[in-house]
Amino acid sequence: MSSDALKGSAGNGSAGTGTERISIFSPQLAARFDALVTKYPAKRSALIPMLLYAQDEVGYLSDPVINEIAARLSITSLEVRNVATYYSMLRFKPAGKFNVQVCTNISCMLRGAYELYERFQQELGIGHKGVTPDGVFSLEEVECIGACCWAPAIQVNYAFHDELKPDDVPAVLDQYRKQVQNKENNA
Repeated sequence: MSSDALKGSAGNGSAGTGTERISIFSPQLAARFDALVTKYPAKRSALIPMLLYAQDEVGYLSDPVINEIAARLSITSLEVRNVATYYSMLRFKPAGKFNVQVCTNISCMLRGAYELYERFQQELGIGHKGVTPDGVFSLEEVECIGACCWAPAIQVNYAFHDELKPDDVPAVLDQYRKQVQNKENNA
């Protein structure tokens, strides 16, 4: 998307002037981005939060996502990509509906995180950064999720599960499978 396509902003009084912002993001997220850049002395300081919010909405950082964020911040797409590739929590390919992150940092490792991770791999039939064929789950081994006191811990999207044992894995996965089934049954 060219930066010319992003000039102006919907809802800023430019309606009908031909300068409305065309966005790949929802109107709510586009408005959030517009507000976010005003909170920093330099617009580019909003880059990391914008990348995280965009990933939450779109699922990953696609080329169109990167291009639009670059245009919104008046920086190049390469600058956005250079920053984004530094952070392991940012993804460049789609993840599952439920992204399972298993912490294997020292506290979790000492309390059985590798055995837990192996059980997730067995149950899901995928490895690190893999996605199940149905797109419901993805799996990652991560360094730290900040739950050392409750090790071993995992995070599924933004929900924490702690003090887990390998035998707990099927029940954790079933909890999320039921959410998908309930959604399908109510549709």
